[in-house]
Amino acid sequence: MSKEVQVIKAGGRTTGRRRNLDSGLVIERKRVAAYVRVSTDGEEQLQSFKSQKEYYKDKISKNKDWVMAGIYADEAVTGTKTVKRDGFLKMINDCMEGLVDVILTKSISRFSRNLVDTLQYVRLLKEKGVAVIFEKENINTLSMESEIALALLSILAQNEVESLSANVKFGIRMKMKRGEMMGFNGCLGYDYHPEDKSITINPEEAETVREIFDMYLAGYGSFTIAKELERLDRKNKRGEAKWTCSSIRTIISNEKYKGDLLLGKTFTVDPVPKRRLANMGEEEQYYIKGHHEAVVPPEIWEAAQEIKKSRYRKNTMSVDGTRKKYSRKYAFSSMCECGFCGKYLTRRSHNQTVTQTKPVWKCRTSTNFGIKNCPHSKAVDEAVIENAFLDMFHLLADNFDDVFDSVIRSIEETLSDNECVVKLQRVEKTISTLESKRKKLTGLLLDDKITKEAYDAEYNELVRKIDQAKKEHSLYSASAETQKYASHRMKEIRTCLCQAYMPDKFDRVVFESIVEKVIVGSIENDGTADPYKLTFVLKGMDNRIVPDAKKLYKNLNKTN
Repeated sequence: MSKEVQVIKAGGRTTGRRRNLDSGLVIERKRVAAYVRVSTDGEEQLQSFKSQKEYYKDKISKNKDWVMAGIYADEAVTGTKTVKRDGFLKMINDCMEGLVDVILTKSISRFSRNLVDTLQYVRLLKEKGVAVIFEKENINTLSMESEIALALLSILAQNEVESLSANVKFGIRMKMKRGEMMGFNGCLGYDYHPEDKSITINPEEAETVREIFDMYLAGYGSFTIAKELERLDRKNKRGEAKWTCSSIRTIISNEKYKGDLLLGKTFTVDPVPKRRLANMGEEEQYYIKGHHEAVVPPEIWEAAQEIKKSRYRKNTMSVDGTRKKYSRKYAFSSMCECGFCGKYLTRRSHNQTVTQTKPVWKCRTSTNFGIKNCPHSKAVDEAVIENAFLDMFHLLADNFDDVFDSVIRSIEETLSDNECVVKLQRVEKTISTLESKRKKLTGLLLDDKITKEAYDAEYNELVRKIDQAKKEHSLYSASAETQKYASHRMKEIRTCLCQAYMPDKFDRVVFESIVEKVIVGSIENDGTADPYKLTFVLKGMDNRIVPDAKKLYKNLNKTN
């Protein structure tokens, strides 16, 4: 005897229900949330933003089977990335915690313009039983047939972004060709005026920028400059007395400070993730000379670039073309040179006891490639180098008269050497002559006295010569500027020695103002190797002072 089976279909019941008082039946009430987003902060977009929120509040409240679960909103943010959309991420989190049953949104493009994100979040919500209703496309994601249509429409939304991005990119490129400044991320020393897209000097901030360039040209590294600015309570663009090495290097490299402007420093790789990279030649750049008032003279800026270049050394142990960075993290970084192989020393920690370590400086060659590649080098305690500098400084002060004569002689020799000035004048004359030839060549073409082919060949050759001459001009200008600052550096040494200031502990600022480099280790005249010999090479003169490092080691061992 067959039995009749009646199927009672599931209703997808969720929490949040009300009871019908007449029949006693439990009627489901869905917890419905809405998501709204606008991508810009324009007046028209903001009005749309407000109207969308009002629309969904009214719509949800009028449906007796719905209960308001919240309005999630993101104002003036892009739809291509979810990481910056706080409202969207909060909504997804609440859905995962079971607080929302249905999400209402205007269209797929409002939800996300990224195909991968759209499908990823829709599937995630579907697994939790949360429906997303796209009103414009009339799609409910809990419907079986919705995902194919959703994927197709998401592709269209993403294509719309890519097309819009291409148009915007073309517009920006045209503006850069006209020399228009495209945005301003904040630059210490300048104030930005959005009404006419111009920048003017901020006197107080500009003074800090000039101090940075002065210290850099005086030989200080970015780490020392950062610490000195914090000590002097100099404020950055955010109004805080906090400075980092990278912020100092960025200021030194910024062409805006000499009055020029480089457009197109970065470019967008893909409009959907909006990933940006530094422009290393992949896209066109536009350089505008004399765009605005300079904070520092162009000669000072160029001299700083030459110093920056000099602080990159060729790494002979690596692949051709690679370089190692001139670090100034520690006082002796890029200052201590191995007397046997010529490589820098690197800072390491040695175990002094079971619980204590001490900093030492070791030859980079032996550290990276084994002691057999530099067998005479040994690890030198940082405390020994510091104490050796103090001994050297006291020795310098005790023999001040003799040293001072050497300093004065060095200054006179440096300032009397006007070879760079002569070469600079010669190059300027060459540039002027070449420019005149280029103008005459253009006149010959306009008068039909020369063919276009001959003009192009001659013109390109003149341009090449002018570019070469300008490079030489920049180099000689930097050298002349270095000469100008030679006396300034020597005066700093003289001041330190003349004043009663005699440091009783290591002072990094004094060390960097006097010492060019420290040579660690030496081969003696009899052929024996002395790995602990320290030779201090002073700035701006040929003097080399050799403290008794062996005595310092004995004293250090007695102390320990």
